[in-house]
Amino acid sequence: MGLWPESNKPGIYTLYSTLTISLYIIGHLFFQVVNVYFIAHDLASVVATSFHLLIEFLAAVKSYYIMKNISILKDRIITFKSDWFQPRSPHQRKLIEPTIYFWQMIFKVCVCMAYGCNAFWAIYPLIEKSEEKRLPFLAWYPYDYNKSPYYEITYIYQVICIGYLTTIHLNVDTLIYAFCVYTSCQFDILADNIRNLANVDDSFTDSVHHNMLKCVEHHKNSLSFIEGSTKFFSWILFWHLLVSGVSIGISLFQLTTVVPLSSEFYSLVSFINAITLQIFMYCWFGAEVQTKSENLSYAVFESDWTDLLKRLKKNLLFFGMHLKPVRISALNVFYHSLDTYMRIMRTAWSYFALLYQVSSLA
Repeated sequence: MGLWPESNKPGIYTLYSTLTISLYIIGHLFFQVVNVYFIAHDLASVVATSFHLLIEFLAAVKSYYIMKNISILKDRIITFKSDWFQPRSPHQRKLIEPTIYFWQMIFKVCVCMAYGCNAFWAIYPLIEKSEEKRLPFLAWYPYDYNKSPYYEITYIYQVICIGYLTTIHLNVDTLIYAFCVYTSCQFDILADNIRNLANVDDSFTDSVHHNMLKCVEHHKNSLSFIEGSTKFFSWILFWHLLVSGVSIGISLFQLTTVVPLSSEFYSLVSFINAITLQIFMYCWFGAEVQTKSENLSYAVFESDWTDLLKRLKKNLLFFGMHLKPVRISALNVFYHSLDTYMRIMRTAWSYFALLYQVSSLA
């Protein structure tokens, strides 16, 4: 997608990135925004354009923050390979495998839904019975695209653009999911180490006190990893939660204006499902991080602490008291949790109800 340069030095890849982003993101958005200016008097047409225009704007935001924070992102990936964050036994590997497998499954589901939605948008103008030629997305162009071969070229251009934007959405979203999964796995590994303070493998440490220090250091490194990761995706999460609720509300309203069970109807349904899943997974994985971090306090009491020396008991108690739940946030405004997901869906319904009421009075 032109968003993963090998170095920060300008080169051929920089030129490639500039061309692809200008052509497939900036160009596609520009033609649609100009079209909104010309149809501003028509509420139905504006609504038909705005809900997917917001999502395309969101892809541009993700691209910007990926390029801006590429050094932070690459540094986090290097951290993945640190010895601190590796499972230390076959038991710990089995412990984190279900979480990783779940992420892989979600990635495949997102791929199917995202490109399935794209397929609907790409073909519905072709199979709709209409006297005039229609494009997948309403846009203004400085030429008459109804004439051949301009229509075919413009049609293919829009399909390529939406495929490009969808791929950015898909990979950035699932990458952030992976960061959350990786963090959850770290808390699982740390919890297992805490439970086995007195009987861990000799290759790891040779004393309970040393074990405890290792756990404390692992926890500090995990928090540092989360802090660095948040710098990378905090703004992305903020805009995503802000825009997605509005987009869902508008698309629900648009659903009431199309012919039921038509190809455009199914296109809208697939779009709503894809965006809803997208938000839900953000909130789900954020809630998982919080739940796994809360389990660390329970792991302290599940360890064999009763036979420890008094000094070690105090140290373990002090460590347990400082284990606070970790919450993934977007600029400390939105916290990724299932409660946030419900609020977004209620907000989306409010936008839908408002638009429906305004349309009924018009």
